[in-house]
Amino acid sequence: MKPEDAKTIANFLAATFEAELPATHAVMAAVPVDRCDYRPDATSKTALALARHIALEDEWMLEAVVDGKFGPGKDESDACGLMTPADAVAFHQKAVTAKLAQIRAMSGDDLLKIVDMFGAFQMPALQFLSLALRHSVHHRGQLSAYLRAAGSKVPSIYGPSADTAMKTA
Repeated sequence: MKPEDAKTIANFLAATFEAELPATHAVMAAVPVDRCDYRPDATSKTALALARHIALEDEWMLEAVVDGKFGPGKDESDACGLMTPADAVAFHQKAVTAKLAQIRAMSGDDLLKIVDMFGAFQMPALQFLSLALRHSVHHRGQLSAYLRAAGSKVPSIYGPSADTAMKTA
């Protein structure tokens, strides 16, 4: 792949990631504050833990694209300071938007540099941008499946949900 092709793809992926942000934030914000401890199974993360995971891991993966290396994983415990769904949304909006702006400013050559994820994966930074987008959407879907059982409504994601569809007579 040529550097100019990498730049075009990165701009497309960054725009796609930005287009997903409203739905991601709506799903995170729909977690009822009094049900942040909801989990569908003992092996599952709680709703708040999953919202934290989305917020912190998206930023971490995008940071690796920008830095060309993975730093230590983010602390997803209460120590991270994201104590409510609204905290997770605010952090995610600010952090992801900033990282995507940095990615848009990267050169095509930098986007093609191989990044090592702790020996598990070695691939161009551009591919980690794609992985970060898929990771975010995957976990958003997981969290959206928690919402009704936690007493909330599923917001519109790719069009109306059963909870947001207009009622007709």
